[in-house]
Amino acid sequence: MSTQPRIDIQQPGQNEPIYGAGVWHFATYVDRYATDGYGEPRTILDAIKLAGAVGDLSVLDLNWPFPPGDISTAEVREALAEQNLRAIAVTPEFYTGRFAKGGFTNPDPAVRRQAIDLVAASAEVGRELGVDYIKIWPGQDGYDYPFQADYTDLWTKSVDALRELAQSFPDLKFAIEYKPREPRNRMVFSSVARTLLAIQDMGVDNVGVLLDFGHSLYGGETPAEAARLAIARDRLFAIDVNDNFRGWDDDMVVGSVHLLETFEFFFALQDAGWQGVWQLDQFPFREDPVEAARTGIRTMRAFHQALGYLDREELAAAQSAQDALGAQRIAKRALFRALAESESA
Repeated sequence: MSTQPRIDIQQPGQNEPIYGAGVWHFATYVDRYATDGYGEPRTILDAIKLAGAVGDLSVLDLNWPFPPGDISTAEVREALAEQNLRAIAVTPEFYTGRFAKGGFTNPDPAVRRQAIDLVAASAEVGRELGVDYIKIWPGQDGYDYPFQADYTDLWTKSVDALRELAQSFPDLKFAIEYKPREPRNRMVFSSVARTLLAIQDMGVDNVGVLLDFGHSLYGGETPAEAARLAIARDRLFAIDVNDNFRGWDDDMVVGSVHLLETFEFFFALQDAGWQGVWQLDQFPFREDPVEAARTGIRTMRAFHQALGYLDREELAAAQSAQDALGAQRIAKRALFRALAESESA
């Protein structure tokens, strides 16, 4: 493990969660229409500086290689220290164009090895930075058409690659961020159930789930239920929170669409005793990134306050009777009180 001293991160109020974000929250975005980007180009160092301006962030998940690709680990460590931030995770970019036919599942053994080696190199960087986990998002691992692939082969290659990495770095955790689709039409790790089953097949202790709230919504899951499944197996290593209209991975500001379901998600985490970081994965294409982060954190802080107002005994009685309207009334009473107080503060 790294001998680098751990920086004292910004601490929230008493009993309050630690808040984090993906550093890409503060990047410049492109899409197939605006290939010149929304806003001025930013390096990861620029993004870290913007993250520091938020004021309530303590940790960041970092893309690797560090954008635009010529920035050293030492420079990133210095930038984080200047903003009183810590790297909670490194996310290796093995989902780019050169892995168009897959990273772990690429039909070319040489490219598969490149993907595994890239993740291994990111794990070495993670050790240097003292991260909590390496995030695995195998976006190109999957298929697009019927009959295109041997499903058993895709599954085996994915499981074997992650098992190899986990066994090579037993001191690190690897968190799989599942998603139903994009960029592939169908991804190997597409749901919480499939991901937990794959982890079971790996037979290692240091691979778990990163539950992205928006991916869970988009995949037709109930995020609170998905969280319970992962926590019950001691595999919920991390969360990312955002929102969408359920038809796409819009990565909107937390609570902007599915307010009650997001509150239920955080209730499920607290009720199960999960104490990880509450982390933003928002893409403010047209919004100010610092204000978008502050808005997301303000909403999450209201959720945390609302959990303290929730009448647990009354809710348990309503749930025991499967009294849907009664349970919602209890939840809304706590939530709307906290939101009102948040807006008037």
